[in-house]
Amino acid sequence: MNPFFSFVIKESRHILRDRRTMLILFGMPVVLMLLFGFAITNDVRNVRTVVVTSQMSPQTQQASDRLAASEYFTIIATVPTPQAAEQLIRSQQADLAVVFAPRRAGVQFMVDGADPNMAQLWTNYARQVIVNPASSQVNTRLLYNPQMKSAYNFVPAIMGMLLLLICAMMTSVSIVREKERGTMEVLLVSPVQPLMIIVAKAVPYLLQAFLILVVILTMSATVLQVPLAGSLVWIILVSLLYILLALSLGLLISSVAQTQFVALLVSAMVLLLPTVMLSGMLFPVESMPQVLQWLSAFMPPRYYIDAMRKLMIMGVGIERVLPDVFILSAMTFVLLLVALRRFRVRLE
Repeated sequence: MNPFFSFVIKESRHILRDRRTMLILFGMPVVLMLLFGFAITNDVRNVRTVVVTSQMSPQTQQASDRLAASEYFTIIATVPTPQAAEQLIRSQQADLAVVFAPRRAGVQFMVDGADPNMAQLWTNYARQVIVNPASSQVNTRLLYNPQMKSAYNFVPAIMGMLLLLICAMMTSVSIVREKERGTMEVLLVSPVQPLMIIVAKAVPYLLQAFLILVVILTMSATVLQVPLAGSLVWIILVSLLYILLALSLGLLISSVAQTQFVALLVSAMVLLLPTVMLSGMLFPVESMPQVLQWLSAFMPPRYYIDAMRKLMIMGVGIERVLPDVFILSAMTFVLLLVALRRFRVRLE
């Protein structure tokens, strides 16, 4: 096994000497964690609100006061007519207008619908605040995420995206680089079996992916204040299975690509958009058209993200994520089998 470990050490040293690789491996997770944790958020805060005062009564005045006392809304103006409120929204000075109509015992909302998701959130929050006379907060019991932090949703999604992209991209580029430089033939005449060479080149990325996982979990718990409610052991074990799947995918890509550019293109572009759009990272899979739901069924991040949200946020046991683990295991087996078979054919 000495030659095998020699190849592992050789590849590890090559990675450590390459500053650009190290920047990608460890800089990207930190930047994305901070970006999604603080900058990119769908939290409802300080919604610019206009109140129409044409038909105010003591009851509607109390509802307006509750709206102003809520942390979610900021009353920027009171106007006499709905037309004036609509003009403020059209001029981008306000996001939401509340029109009280006591004669019809109802409330009308006018909202900036450029972002339909946020518009629906603003309306739901405002309706809950107005109809709840006992509190200025939303009268809803929120399990697992009482503070409505977007980071609770984004952290498992970032883990699924980063581990897949980095492992698949780095593994495929590493092997294709040997073929592109003509050094693969030199490696194949060494005492180590050809498949052992491929495995030895993947081992350093497996170890570095584990370090990236540790960095992400540490940042989520300390910087983003996202709890690890479930078993840390199961979180790590399921993540290692997912990392093995990503390495298998990178191995398969390297058996197809002939240049580093093609490997980067396939790894980054082909995997990035489906991961972001079809895995449930940003949009619920259940809300997608049926055809896209079928396509998302073939996306490994979908099952990993779902498992991590249950283990990390909900704190459930491993038995609740066994279907996701089973699917990830089957995908890993198939990808690894196909990749090794293709390599065996090419090496022969």
